[in-house]
Amino acid sequence: MNWKPIIYSAIFLVVIIFSIFFIRLSAPADFPTGSLYTIEKGTRLNNLASDLLNKKIIKSPFLFKSFSVLFGGTKGIIAGDYVLNNKESSFGLASRMVNGDYRLSLTKITIPEGFSVKEIGSLLSNKFSNIKQDSFEKLASTDEGYLFPDTYLFLPNTSAETVIEKMKETFTIKIQTLDSDIKKFNKPLSDIIKMASIVEEEGRTTETRQIISGILWRRLSLGMPLQVDASFKYINGKTTKDLTLTDLKIDSLYNSYLYKGLPPTPICNPGLDSIRATITPTKTDYIYFLTDESEKMHYAKTYAEHLQNKELYLK
Repeated sequence: MNWKPIIYSAIFLVVIIFSIFFIRLSAPADFPTGSLYTIEKGTRLNNLASDLLNKKIIKSPFLFKSFSVLFGGTKGIIAGDYVLNNKESSFGLASRMVNGDYRLSLTKITIPEGFSVKEIGSLLSNKFSNIKQDSFEKLASTDEGYLFPDTYLFLPNTSAETVIEKMKETFTIKIQTLDSDIKKFNKPLSDIIKMASIVEEEGRTTETRQIISGILWRRLSLGMPLQVDASFKYINGKTTKDLTLTDLKIDSLYNSYLYKGLPPTPICNPGLDSIRATITPTKTDYIYFLTDESEKMHYAKTYAEHLQNKELYLK
């Protein structure tokens, strides 16, 4: 029996099958190169494959689903935004989508020490398209003081929830380095962070922050109002040089001229140095302080000395 025709026919059939396989596996000719494809949470694999076919991203839903199951097992497809920089086969796309390989470059952003939730929201909304200032402020309204100022890397499609979670997580990690000092200081963390937020706004160096911390804790112990101008930035956005006598009469629990004690919440998000200075205050006989136009600090033991400093340095 002549086997050659049968062998040749078999080889030809295998070649045809593999050719069809690779043709179906390859990317469509009109693959949407340079676009962004979003997979919503909860998208079913069948629906995803059909949508990819309709948008000319794959040729074979069957192959895509097969590779997705092969690569992902039971974990399935990961939702998110996928950059389609170049033409990709179903094989490559399935691998990316079960591993969350978005191919998005991380965006670097620095949150300065002393920024409030409002200021952070403004900064983020200018950097990330998915974050709106109003929604960020609403979501982070109860986290003032606990969003740690630092340099972060986020995906360009990051959400407000992700940023808030990361900043709070960083706060928890950073504050642990001060755990023994906090316990030794023997005050609630909430009070420490409230005070640290004031110290952050009033001081510029570790030394001045520690002295200011000592003065403010002393005022509290004497039953004096804190009388710090920094709280007005939180109330109406004004700094010391812009304040008027009318401002000092604003009926707000954050007005430390009218109400004794710490403010209801922190007035900003302090850095680690300010938190450390708050729990390691420098004890002095001073009870008053002010900052001149060159940001140099001047201290006084009596109100008369304080008035003299105001006359000399706040013209």
